[in-house]
Amino acid sequence: MGSKNKRRTMIEVGADGVAVIAIINPPVNSLSLDVLESLKESYDEALRRDDVKAIVVAGANGKFSGGFDITAFGGIQEGKVQKPKPGYISVEVLTDTLEAARKPSVAAIDGLALGGGLEIAMACHARISTPTAQLGLPELQLGLIPGFGGTQRLPRLVGLTKSLEMMLTSKPVKGEEALGLGLVDAVVSSHELLNTARRWALDILARRKPWVASLYKTDKIESLGEAREILNFARAQARKRAPNLKHPLVCIDVIEEGIVAGPKAALWKEAEAFQGLLKSDTCKSLIHIFFAQRGTSKVPGITDRGLVPRRVKKVAILGGGLMGSGIATALILSNYTVILKEVNEKFLEAGIGRVKANLQSQVKKGKMTQEKFKKTISLLTGVLDYQSFRDVDMVIEAVIENVSLKQQIFADLEKYCPPHCILASNTSTIDLNLIGERTKSQDRITGAHFFSPAHVMPLLEIVRTKETSPQVIVDLLDVGKKIKKTPIVVGNCTGFAVNRMFFPYTQIGLFLVERGTDVYQIDRVITKFGMPMGPFRLADLVGFGVAIATGMQFIENFPERTYKSMLIPIMQEDKRAGEATRKGFYLYDNKRKASPDPELKKYIEKARSISGVAVDPKFVKLSEKDIVEMIFFPVVNEACRVFAEGIAVKAADLDIAAVMGMGFPPYRGGIMFWADSLGSKYIYSRLEEWSNMYGKFFKPCAFLAERAAKGAPLSAPVELGKSRL
Repeated sequence: MGSKNKRRTMIEVGADGVAVIAIINPPVNSLSLDVLESLKESYDEALRRDDVKAIVVAGANGKFSGGFDITAFGGIQEGKVQKPKPGYISVEVLTDTLEAARKPSVAAIDGLALGGGLEIAMACHARISTPTAQLGLPELQLGLIPGFGGTQRLPRLVGLTKSLEMMLTSKPVKGEEALGLGLVDAVVSSHELLNTARRWALDILARRKPWVASLYKTDKIESLGEAREILNFARAQARKRAPNLKHPLVCIDVIEEGIVAGPKAALWKEAEAFQGLLKSDTCKSLIHIFFAQRGTSKVPGITDRGLVPRRVKKVAILGGGLMGSGIATALILSNYTVILKEVNEKFLEAGIGRVKANLQSQVKKGKMTQEKFKKTISLLTGVLDYQSFRDVDMVIEAVIENVSLKQQIFADLEKYCPPHCILASNTSTIDLNLIGERTKSQDRITGAHFFSPAHVMPLLEIVRTKETSPQVIVDLLDVGKKIKKTPIVVGNCTGFAVNRMFFPYTQIGLFLVERGTDVYQIDRVITKFGMPMGPFRLADLVGFGVAIATGMQFIENFPERTYKSMLIPIMQEDKRAGEATRKGFYLYDNKRKASPDPELKKYIEKARSISGVAVDPKFVKLSEKDIVEMIFFPVVNEACRVFAEGIAVKAADLDIAAVMGMGFPPYRGGIMFWADSLGSKYIYSRLEEWSNMYGKFFKPCAFLAERAAKGAPLSAPVELGKSRL
C-alpha cells in the first residue's frame, strides 16, 4: 500500500483468519477518494492473502463512518478536486469488490453509519450494530441523492416505504430500530461488537448464517404495480412538501429504475443523477448553508483568544409572556435551573402554565415521558421579587418593548445580581446602549435575542455592544450550543441583524398594496418562492401591536428609508390586530386556518387616501418575478448595510440569520448567497430604477453601489479599515 493511503485504512488479521479493515479518518472517519481507494486496496489484499478467510469492516475510535467528506463536494464543484469517474465507487469498489468478494464480510457499526458510511455497510454480507449507533442516508439535505448504491440497497433491506421515508426526510434510525427493520442483523454492546462480527463472518463462511448480497435481495420489494403506487404517492408528497425542489423526485426515479430495470442498471442511473445534482444551484446553496451554520460560532477577536466559557448553572428570566415562557422552556429542556419572575400572581401563573403547555405538547407527540416532564418542570421556580437573584449566573429580560421599563429593570438587576452575572435582553429592536444607560455594568450587558416560539426556532442572535466583554460572548455561545440553538454574534443597532434586514419586507408589501397589487397575490408569490409565509400572513401571526411598535423604531432611526403606511394602524383601530383577534389581513377560524377577507378593500382605500396614492395599473398586473424582486431587493439592500457597518462579521452569518430567523429557503443559500446568484449589478440597476421612479425607499446603499461598479460579489469580505465594529 502507498504511504498516502496507509493511514486511511488499516488491516489486521487475527489467528481466527478474520481480517479487520478499519477506516481511519478522524474525527468521524469521513470518506474521500483516497479513503475509498485505501479501502479497496485493503480489500484486495485480504482477498489475495491465504491466511484470510473472512472480513470485518469497522471504523476506528468508536465511529464507523460519518459519510463522504462534504468539503470534497465543494472542491469537486469548484473543480479543485478531481471527481471520480461515474460509477467507480458504487460499481467498481462497493459492488464488484466488496459485495462480489469470494470471502464474506460483516460491517461492525458503532457511533455513526451515515451516507456513504451506511452504503459501505450495506455492501457487506451482514451488519452488526450497537444499540445507539445512528444509521441513515441524509444526502437529500444537501440537494443530492445517495450516490454509492444507497438508492438500491436500502429499499431491498428495509422495504420501499421505510427506505423512502429515511431518504426523503434524511432522518437516521438507531441500531435497535434498524434491527427491527432488517437493516442490521444483530445488536450488541460496543465491547462485544468486534468479536460478534468476527464470529458472524466465520458463520457465513461455514454457511451457518446466510450469505446475502443485498443488491439482489427481492423479498422486501413489492410487485411492480404496488411499488409504482407507493412511489407515486411519495412523488405527490414530495411535490406538495417542496414544490421548488427537483432532487427528491430524482431520488424516487432512481429507486423506481431499480425495480423496473434491475439494480445493476439503476446503479449507473444513480451515478449519473448524482453527478448532475452535484452541479445544481440547490446543492451549492445547501452545501453553503451547511458550512455557514458551522461557521457562526467562530468570531474573530472573540473565539480565537483562548477564553474558556464559565459555567452557567442558574438563569433568571423576567417576564413570562410568549417569549419569556419559550426561553424558559428551551433552558429547562437542557437541564438549566430557571427562575421566572413576574409582576403579580396572575401573570406568574399564566407564564408557568405556558411552559407546562410547551412541555405537554412534547409528551403528546411522544417525544417526552411523563417522568421526564416532571423532572424537567421541577427545574422551574416562579417568583415575584428579586430576592432569589443573588446567585444567578445569567438574567434574560423578556418584557414588552418599552425603553423606560427596560432601563428601570436593568438598574434593579445591577443591585440584586452577583457581579459575574450576565445581564441579557431579549429585545428585538431596541439599542442595548439605551437599555443599559442607567447602569455601570456595560461590559456584561448583551442581547440574547430568541425568535418566537423560542423553544422551537433554531436561531439565537447574540448582540454585543462596543463595551460587552469577550468573556460574556464566549459564555453565551456556550449556552446557545447547549440549548441546541445556532448562535450568530451581531453588533448593536436598531433591529440587530434579522429584524433590521427584514424591516423592508412588510413595508414594501404595504407600498405595493397601496398602489394596487393584491395582498393575497403577494403572499402566494412569496410562499411559492419558498418563504413559510408572505409578509401579510406574517404580520397577522406576529400581531399588529408588535408590528406597529417595531415599525416605529425603524421610522425613528431610519426615517429616510422607511415607507410609512397607515393601513395597519387603521385596521388596529377597528379591533383587527391579526391572528390573535381572528381578524387581520385574513380571517381565522377555530383551527387558525386563514382565509381572505373581502372587507379588506375598504381599509386599503382609506390608507390610500391618507398616503395620497392612486392605483397604478402597472402594480395591479405585476409579474411574479417583479413581486419577488420588489419584496426582496430592499431586504438585500439593508443586509448590505448591516454587513458594511460590521453589524455582521461575515456575509454567511446573514445567510444563516435569514434562513433560521425568517425562514428564507435554505435551498436558495440565504439572502446574500441568493443575491450573488443574481449579481450585484442587476440588483443595483433594479433598485436604482425604482428609486428614480418611486423615491428614497429603494435607493441602493453605497456598499451595493460600490460592489456593483466593480461587478464584485456582495458576500466578499469587507476590506479592513472600512467601518467595522
